[in-house]
Amino acid sequence: MSRVCELTGKRPITGNNVSHSNRRTRRRFLPNLHTKKFYVPETDQWVTLKVSSTALRTINKLGIYAYVKKLQSKGLAEGIELSNSKS
Repeated sequence: MSRVCELTGKRPITGNNVSHSNRRTRRRFLPNLHTKKFYVPETDQWVTLKVSSTALRTINKLGIYAYVKKLQSKGLAEGIELSNSKS
């Protein structure tokens, strides 16, 4: 699985390890990702997402449904679909 946040789109970036003697070697900065199950009461379903810590903080603040709707209105959350049909 890729190391990409499904909501914010955060992904690994590259940089340098810099030693004491100022030698530089390439490294990767990985995002802080967590696989988490969320219950969406508006649709009465569970959703499993791989999200970053910053996305978790925003979900705690707004709620999962409101956050995904906000991202969809901006056109960012394309792979996430929350339907209103109760099954």
